[in-house]
Amino acid sequence: MDFNKPQKSKRSFGRIFLFFIGGVFLLTVVTSVISALFSDGFMESDNQIAIVEIQGMISGSRETVRQLRKFQHDPKVKGIIVRIDSPGGAVGPSQEIYNAVARIREEGGKKIVASMGSVAASGGYYIASAADTIFANPGTLTGSIGVIMAFSNIQDLIEKIGIRPEVIKSGAFKDVGSPVRPISSKERKLLQNLVDDVYQQFVDDVAKGRNLPTEVVRRLADGRVYTGRQALALKMVDRMGGLQDAIDLLAAQAGIAGSPKIVQEEEKVSLMDWLLRSSIRKNLTETLSPHTYPSLQFLWTVQ
Repeated sequence: MDFNKPQKSKRSFGRIFLFFIGGVFLLTVVTSVISALFSDGFMESDNQIAIVEIQGMISGSRETVRQLRKFQHDPKVKGIIVRIDSPGGAVGPSQEIYNAVARIREEGGKKIVASMGSVAASGGYYIASAADTIFANPGTLTGSIGVIMAFSNIQDLIEKIGIRPEVIKSGAFKDVGSPVRPISSKERKLLQNLVDDVYQQFVDDVAKGRNLPTEVVRRLADGRVYTGRQALALKMVDRMGGLQDAIDLLAAQAGIAGSPKIVQEEEKVSLMDWLLRSSIRKNLTETLSPHTYPSLQFLWTVQ
């Protein structure tokens, strides 16, 4: 009889072990199902406020426009905030994002609000002007309505080194803005016409977005920056306040009782992007790949 006791103990241990394994498996399955349901939007709140961030230099628009369109057509999202912390950037991408914001505003269905962080200048302000409402902090730097085209002339440097560039071109203006020779008066006039045309587009779009006379905007559009408080007095923004104030306004406009659920896509940053956004970005990029061609920009810049 004594020899049976260890066998009974082994059988009991085996049952306990099987129950343990079965419990772990069941818990894993249940957790996976719940996770899948929530990731697919099941049981998510229908009272959502979406935030789309625009940070740093504006060099592209594809990802921002994609997010705006996604939240525009999501029935659970009751309002959209464009959070801007940018000195501006390239003209084309800024215009594409402006148009995406303006489309949401024009089509109705949900409100879109711009919330300015520390800086929302030039292209940053351009985008904000398309929103239904603009929030700025009293110390936000904004405005800088204007266009800039800048490039370097390194003729004296290459002459010292002993380099003599030779250019074969198909037209008189094909190498306009070349860094290896002075710009001619005809070329300067041509480039000034380009800047003036894009500047007029900037003024017209801000006037349309802010519902202001073109001449009023033109008087403000000499490139200078304004504080948020100054911009409010000039009707360039609508309210003083931060991101939470923008959330509260959208929730009230959408009839959301209590706190809305805030949804925002996580930014995926590659190693190269991270390096380019680091403190050495300006010196590194200008050293390794200097811009030797003129580039139109909605950009607040201090040389």
